[in-house]
Amino acid sequence: MYRSKIHNEVQVTMNYNLNETASKTEQKKSTLAALTKLLGLIKEEKRTLIIAMIIILINAGLSLLGPFLIGHTIDTYIQSKQYHGVILFSGILLCMYITVFITNYLQITLMGGVGQRMLYSLRNAVFNKLQILPVDFFNQNKAGDLISRINNDTDKLNQFFSQSLMQFISSIFTMLGAGIFLLSINPELGAAALLPALVIWIFTKSISPWVKGKNAANLKSVGGLSAEIQESLNNFKVIVAFNRRDYFRKRFGEANQKNYATSVSAGLANNIFTPVYGLSSNIGQLIVLAFGIYLITTGQFTIGLLIGFLAYIYSFYQPLRQLAALWASFQVAMAGWDRISQILSLDTNLLVIEDQKTDSSSAYLSFRDVSFTYPNGKEVLHHVSFDLERGKTYAFVGPTGGGKTTTASLIARLYDASTGTVLLDGKDIRTYHPEERTAKIGFILQEPFLFSGTVRDNILYGNPEYRNLSNDELAEVIKESGLESLLVRFDEGLESKVQTSGDSISLGQKQLIAFMRSVLRKPQLLILDEATANIDTITEQLLESILQKLPSSTTRVIIAHRLNTIENADEIFFVNSGEVIPAGSLQDAVNLLLHGKRES
Repeated sequence: MYRSKIHNEVQVTMNYNLNETASKTEQKKSTLAALTKLLGLIKEEKRTLIIAMIIILINAGLSLLGPFLIGHTIDTYIQSKQYHGVILFSGILLCMYITVFITNYLQITLMGGVGQRMLYSLRNAVFNKLQILPVDFFNQNKAGDLISRINNDTDKLNQFFSQSLMQFISSIFTMLGAGIFLLSINPELGAAALLPALVIWIFTKSISPWVKGKNAANLKSVGGLSAEIQESLNNFKVIVAFNRRDYFRKRFGEANQKNYATSVSAGLANNIFTPVYGLSSNIGQLIVLAFGIYLITTGQFTIGLLIGFLAYIYSFYQPLRQLAALWASFQVAMAGWDRISQILSLDTNLLVIEDQKTDSSSAYLSFRDVSFTYPNGKEVLHHVSFDLERGKTYAFVGPTGGGKTTTASLIARLYDASTGTVLLDGKDIRTYHPEERTAKIGFILQEPFLFSGTVRDNILYGNPEYRNLSNDELAEVIKESGLESLLVRFDEGLESKVQTSGDSISLGQKQLIAFMRSVLRKPQLLILDEATANIDTITEQLLESILQKLPSSTTRVIIAHRLNTIENADEIFFVNSGEVIPAGSLQDAVNLLLHGKRES
């Protein structure tokens, strides 16, 4: 469902909104199918799981043998006052219970390791999946919700695997064994004692989808709360500047209230099993006690068997009580898995297609009848065609929202055209692998993203050619590239600290780092999307002189509102209302900007 259908000329824009896709596929897969897929994540733990299962069988077998030995001891030795037999079997029981203690410790240790390794692998899988998803995905989903899925939802799975899974399986084995003993000792009494369990099974089967739904809603609200906090904190300067802390409080309060309501609802749903299971256990014990006493009075039963029978009833219903809590934990884990698997099931729509015939045009980049529409949005570009020649400078101007950045994004293949074809160096841009395409195209954004670290770390990001150079060697490369005048703007040079969340450097300095990062890659096509908007005029002139030193074959695409930035462009395009048209001279471009249409 998620893989785009790519044809020669037409591509489908995908809906990557996780909340919308969840509503369409919600609860269509069975719990068993979901669990089977989840277990596939720990297939490398097969040997550890087999050992853990053997330990569980030993543990359950010894636990079930205890009541039988107790009943035998009462009937054979206590009633006949043969105390040596009582001491002997007491010693045997003590050894059994010590073994049970050891096996419990071993299974907890083994499954704790399995849980942590599964958590590590699952978070890696989710994060690696995010690495291959297109910009569309991140535009349609909030970062806070994605963080919650990676941190919170995966931890719910870890808790189930490390703390609950083996106890879950152990409880089932113990129940099955106890049920077999009950039916083999006295079929009529055993069937009567197990009758409440049938009622529990029907109740659990009926109520589980509702419980899972409540937990899914709670995890979704946790993600929404995380997204709200992340968004508000990222924009806190603006909130303070406009003195709108009340708005911050209101938004947070609404998200927190929603999370509170869903948490209470999920808590009630998760705890509904415990009293029902407890009531069934008590009813089962009352049935055994009443029916057992009757059988003793008629000579069909012994006191030792009744005591053993009561112990087996306890061994059957006590795990059932534990399953009440474990089943709730399982439903939470499955709800978390549903949210995680939504990400893992996605695939990029920016697929690489097979090589096609090379175009004979001399243009380095061409748009051929290109249209583009954002998911659930209006058409931004409508049947656009133009050519960019190698080594020339092109400016794209137009009103805000006219489609300039969308055009640049299509050039860099951050998106694919809805219809039509984008050609890069004579080939369909979709035929290039990401590494090959990004080596040819440099992209400097208005608000560049930097990583926490140093200036060196950031300018070498995605540039393996200079990764192993020393600072002195890298400084020499920067000098040869004409970027030395930019590096001196940083007090500690290449080792200047960069913090994405703080004010260690200005926005203009961040732009300079992004500029150095792109120029050092020596791209054949360089896109500057309002790249000089946050720097002063003098620095802008310096950057312009550096651009002039780029190889003569480098094609430059400039998107700007400041007219002095585009006055030296070889050709100017006006972008508005879905069209990209030649603007003529700089004065013609100004007139188009003023009037919003091409003068006749």
